[in-house]
Amino acid sequence: MALHKDSKYKLNNGLEIPVSGFGVYQTPPDVTTTIVYEALKAGYRHIDSARAYRNEKESAEGIAKFLKEFPDVKRSDIFFTSKVNNKTPTSHEEAARQLQESYDLIKDNAGYFDLFLIHSTYPDAATRFNQYKALQDFVDAGKIKSIGVSNYGTRHLDELFSWDGLKYKPVVNQVELHPWLPRIDLQTYAKKYDFILEAYSPLTQGEKFNDPELVAIAKKHGKTPAQILLRWSYDQGFVPLAKTVTVSRIYENYNVLDNVVLDDEDKKILHKPASYEVLTWDPTVWVDPKK
Repeated sequence: MALHKDSKYKLNNGLEIPVSGFGVYQTPPDVTTTIVYEALKAGYRHIDSARAYRNEKESAEGIAKFLKEFPDVKRSDIFFTSKVNNKTPTSHEEAARQLQESYDLIKDNAGYFDLFLIHSTYPDAATRFNQYKALQDFVDAGKIKSIGVSNYGTRHLDELFSWDGLKYKPVVNQVELHPWLPRIDLQTYAKKYDFILEAYSPLTQGEKFNDPELVAIAKKHGKTPAQILLRWSYDQGFVPLAKTVTVSRIYENYNVLDNVVLDDEDKKILHKPASYEVLTWDPTVWVDPKK
């Protein structure tokens, strides 16, 4: 399908996800409300938070502020994501308690979560299953619309899809993705199991902005390295989660699909199928400790 900045992908449960995501990782709570508001004002309709970011409440406040100022936009037009804490909780009861805490933080301003993810594969299968079971319970309760995973490798995906407790399939797997970490194996699994790949750190956290090949492509098109990387991500079929606290860059990033096009030469240069340069962490390779 030909993408534009307002496009959506259909999820495996029939719901839709905006292809352009805005992340608030490492965005301080005291500026999150304003930044989320500005992102929505620029046109974003997909906000990605997490319990570990400590800005779920402020993200919801930004959504509420925007909806109050722009009543033609409905809550159902906005896609709001969060994630269960990394490593904890380990029990089903603790996972349910934590999910309720997150829900209580946002219910007055956002009403519900469109998507909730398990944040990582740590520390073991029992924890992963307990967290997923709690997520399924919250879907049944109407507090979460869709559920998914983050940082899952192929072994963890096989484990989940063969689990006899699986009631609702994960609609996404959110992992670090960029030209230097294309994860061809997970792209194959996304097709196999029919889920969307969301890309965090699609801009490489700025680490590759001075890469000579990337700089040359950006210069050729009169665009920023960030815009080129986002276009690459869209072209792979990913849902990139751009993040910035600079308002002008919010607009630059959001408009990529309407004004940035990579040619065949660019795509060939950025095609690095064997590359494995992790810039953050990589729980996709996590192996549970032996009991």
